[in-house]
Amino acid sequence: MYFKRKVYDKLLEWKEQYADKYAVLLEGARRVGKSTIAEHFAATEYRSYILIDFGAASPEILSCFEDIYRPELFFLRLQATTGISLYEHESVLIFDEVQLFPKARQAIKQLVKYGKYHYIETGSLISIKKNVKNILIPSEEMRIPVYPMDYEEFCEATGGNYALLATLFDRKKSIGQQVNRSLMRDIRRYMAVGGMPQAVEAYVAGNNFSMIDQVKRQIIYLYEEDFKKLDPSGRLSAMYHSIPAQLSKDTKRYRISKAVGKRKTSKEDRLLYDLIDSKTVLPCYNTTDPRVSLSLTKDLDRFKLYIADIGLFVTLLFIDRPITENELYAKLLSDKLPANLGYLYENLVAQMLTAAGRELYYHTWEKEGSSHYYEIDFLISQGSKVSAIEVKSSGTGKHESLVAFGRKYAKNIRDCVIVSQKDVDRKEGLTYLPVYLFPFLVND
Repeated sequence: MYFKRKVYDKLLEWKEQYADKYAVLLEGARRVGKSTIAEHFAATEYRSYILIDFGAASPEILSCFEDIYRPELFFLRLQATTGISLYEHESVLIFDEVQLFPKARQAIKQLVKYGKYHYIETGSLISIKKNVKNILIPSEEMRIPVYPMDYEEFCEATGGNYALLATLFDRKKSIGQQVNRSLMRDIRRYMAVGGMPQAVEAYVAGNNFSMIDQVKRQIIYLYEEDFKKLDPSGRLSAMYHSIPAQLSKDTKRYRISKAVGKRKTSKEDRLLYDLIDSKTVLPCYNTTDPRVSLSLTKDLDRFKLYIADIGLFVTLLFIDRPITENELYAKLLSDKLPANLGYLYENLVAQMLTAAGRELYYHTWEKEGSSHYYEIDFLISQGSKVSAIEVKSSGTGKHESLVAFGRKYAKNIRDCVIVSQKDVDRKEGLTYLPVYLFPFLVND
C-alpha cells in the first residue's frame, strides 16, 4: 500500500532542478518506506525505470556491473537482462539498499556524467564505515532524509482532519474540553500505531493492536539483526533497548554504562556513533549557552537519545511481554496507563521536531546553592531568538525550570511553551499548547 509522503515533493524538486547533475540518496532507517517511495515516484514521474534491489539481485544483474565504468555497454547489458527499455532523459535507475553493493555507489560519478538517465539510491545504515571504507563517496549525490510518517502523513493515511488542526492553531484560543479530549485521543492513536508504514497499513486494514504490535516487534527484531552484524556482543542492541528506561529516570543525559553494564570505553563510543548513524534513534544534545547558538554551543559528550518512531517506543516499553495485549493499548488510548509516561510524550515531541527538519537540543544548569538542576526539555531557534519547550504527560503541573529560564534569558526568548494534553491557553508569560498542535508551532 502506498501512502502519500512529503518526501515526494522533495523528489520532484530534485528531478526538476538537480537530477541532471546529482543522483539522489534516500537515507533513513529500515522500514521507513524508502523503497516504496522511490518506486512509486519512478513509476509516476518517468517513462520507464529499472529497480535493482542489491539485497536480492540475481547473479545475472550483478554481472552487468562488471561493465559499469563503460556506460554504453553497461546499459545495453542491463536492458537486455531486465527486458526494460531505457529512454534518454525519461528513465531512472533505482539502486535499492545500495550500501550492500559499494561498487554501484562509487560509480555514480561516472553514471551522472554520462548524462542520459537519472538515479535514485536508497540505503540504511548507509554512513557506517563498514559499508563505505573501501569506496570513494561520490560528490554527485544529494541526500534526502526519510523519517517515519509524521502526524500529518498519518492523518492523511487514516482519514484524519489535519487541516482542522491548522485552523485551531491559527485561532490561538481555547478549543474546549470536549473537542480537546477527542483530538488528544486521536493523537494517542498515532502514538500507539506509530509512523512505520507497515504498522500504519495494518491499522488501516483494521487489524487489532495485538497484530499491529506484532508488526512493530518484527521491525525491532530486524533492527536487532542489523545491530548484531555490526556488534555480535549485543552491546549495540542493549544501548537501543535502554533508551526508554533511561528517559524514564529523568536523568541529565544518556549513559552508555547504564546500557552495557560496565565503564564506557572508546569502543562503546564507536558503537554509539553506529547507533546514531542507523537512524533508528534521535540524538538530542545539551547546548551550553542558548544565547549564542544552539549548534555552536552543543556539548557532544552530553546528550539524550530518543527512539525515531513513537510506535516502536511504545512497543519497547512492553517488549518484556510476549505480545502486548489489546488492554494495554486501550489504556494508552484512554490515557489510563498507571505509570507517569511524560517521557513517552517527550519522545513524541522529539519526533515531531525531527520531522520538521530540526536538530534536537536541550539545556541544563545548576540551581544556585543546590545540588539539583534546572532542565529545559527542548530548545528551538526561531529567527534571532529561541523558544523553550517543556513537555508534560497530563496536567501542566509545576514548571519551575521554564520560569527560571525565562528570567535568565529574557532578552533571548521568543516564547516559553508547555506542551501537554491540556487546552490552548496563555497566562503568566507562558503558552500552553496541546501536543497535537505542536507541529504548527515549530513551523510558525
